[in-house]
Amino acid sequence: MEKHVVTMKHELETLTLKLADVKKEIGKIIIGQEETIEQLLITFLAGGHALLEGVPGLAKTLMIKTLSQAIDLKFKRIQFTPDLMPSDIIGTEILEEDHSTGKKFFQFNKGPIFANIILADEINRTPPKTQAALLEAMQEFEVTYSGKTYALEKPFFMLATQNPIEQSGTFPLPEAQQDRFLFYIKIGYPTASEEKGILKSTTGVKKENVKKVISGAEILRLQELVREVYISDDLIDFVSTIVRATRPETTTNAYVKEWVSWGAGPRAGQAMILTAKARALQYGRLSVSLEDLKKVALPVLRHRIIINFRAEAEGITSDEITHHLLTNTEVPSKV
Repeated sequence: MEKHVVTMKHELETLTLKLADVKKEIGKIIIGQEETIEQLLITFLAGGHALLEGVPGLAKTLMIKTLSQAIDLKFKRIQFTPDLMPSDIIGTEILEEDHSTGKKFFQFNKGPIFANIILADEINRTPPKTQAALLEAMQEFEVTYSGKTYALEKPFFMLATQNPIEQSGTFPLPEAQQDRFLFYIKIGYPTASEEKGILKSTTGVKKENVKKVISGAEILRLQELVREVYISDDLIDFVSTIVRATRPETTTNAYVKEWVSWGAGPRAGQAMILTAKARALQYGRLSVSLEDLKKVALPVLRHRIIINFRAEAEGITSDEITHHLLTNTEVPSKV
């Protein structure tokens, strides 16, 4: 057992150095946004998908594209528009002819979903019918067309961007689809110094080249190591308490009863534990801390707590609900 732990630690040190290299490569192009980049890498390590929201011009697309350039995997970008159809994503059958026999047959022509890293750009610019075409791929890592199932190559990541739903021409993602995203990441405006750096670096002649520093096989191995990271029963109880406290039907928290319409489901607890394990691994640790859980709570619960109309009118957000629960939930004494 001890030998296994020593071997695992050595392997972890090597792979975490490569994750640091990924951050360096992204830093050549993206100024600031360290927390967002960390959350994207956590999503990768946990084997999930991420939804990024921010106003136009905050480098959401560039950030994901740069991340894909640092990883040796197949990348495809899908620009979501109001007229995009499900077949534009999944693929379609075309009629072909066997020239030797003259026999005609249908051949499935794979769409852009058949890649390792998918950038679903401005996903909420397309209607729900097309948005729903992604559900099977995100959850089952496969696509079904005309009764035949096609497996997607792993690792498979869906990184979607969306504009704030208050903007015109947007279609809010259904709750069921939002729940498929491991993280819901909100990107804010840069600081004054970051914005100065952006203006300086993007208006000159110097161009940085991003190198591929980690392979798909290494990402898959990191995903396996994430599962081996230890989390105590007390911390699992803490996660369960937080998630169950978000549900108005079962919670004893008056604040939640007043402002929440629907609470988070069991997938939220799974997401909190997996992403906390991924965060611990990213910092070279083999056990989850309370800080890891608190750091991932917001992007995990942000889209899984549905506030009511009164809360919207008062400007109370799901983030405030999560902050309230983290502050007012008793921490196990052994933690």
